[in-house]
Order: sequence, then structure tokens, then C-alpha cells
Amino acid sequence: MNILVINGPNINLLGEREPDIYGKSTYRDLVQAVSTHAKRFGHKVYLKQTNHEGSIIDLIQKYRHKIDCIIINPGAFTHYSYAIYDCLKSVPIPAIEVHLSDIHQREAFRKVSVIAPACIKQISGKGIQGYLEALDSLTKGQTTK
Repeated sequence: MNILVINGPNINLLGEREPDIYGKSTYRDLVQAVSTHAKRFGHKVYLKQTNHEGSIIDLIQKYRHKIDCIIINPGAFTHYSYAIYDCLKSVPIPAIEVHLSDIHQREAFRKVSVIAPACIKQISGKGIQGYLEALDSLTKGQTTK
């Protein structure tokens, strides 16, 4: 399987940014864990990070003919980007939304994801392990959109 993993704003600052919320693991640790886990199953992963909403849309459009599924952590765009929602809905590729922190236990505005309805699953509050769980779900064939 070919999998696009998209990380949104500030994910590149893992380990520095609010470690009491997001943990002490770095973005490099996340990339390594996802790459290693995917390799165990023979998957190819394209790991991307951007702080720009339009770049997330560009990535989905660019890779849409090269990938079988998407794992996306849209960061703060989770709560207001109908443009990313529309893009995910416009491609016939199953997506899983992942969040390092438990968005349902944080500020009120973080509890609502406008992206989730465009995804087959949401994983929240499991740190880097959430990405590995998403890979496992995709590997087990839970990819119906």
C-alpha cells in the first residue's frame, strides 16, 4: 500500500511545543516510528508536514493517483478548514484523522472536527502511537470510504 501521511501546523515543533500536551517525542521520532512501522508491512509512506492550509490541499491533489490511503493530522485546521474537508471528499481515497492529544478533553473549540466526516476514522489522544494504530487499521483493510 502507498500511504500519504500529512501533518499540519506546528507538528514540526514536536518535543519543543507544549510537551505536557504533545509529549517529548520529536517530529523526527514520529517520522522514524511511522516509517519503521510501515516498512514492517511492506507499505510505502510519503511523510509530509506543512504549516499552510493550501499546501495540505496541494499534497492531497498531487498524490491522489499515487496513494491508496491518507493519514492526516490537520492540526488547528481540524476545527475550521472546510477546504481540506472538501478536498478529502473530492478524492476516492480513504483517510484517517489522527491527533496526538485528546482533542475531546481540551478546549471547547478543539472538540469539533470539521474534517472527521470526510474520514473513515478518527484517532485522538494516543500520541505517536495513534499514527501506528492508523497504519494498523489500514493494513487490516479498514479502508471503506
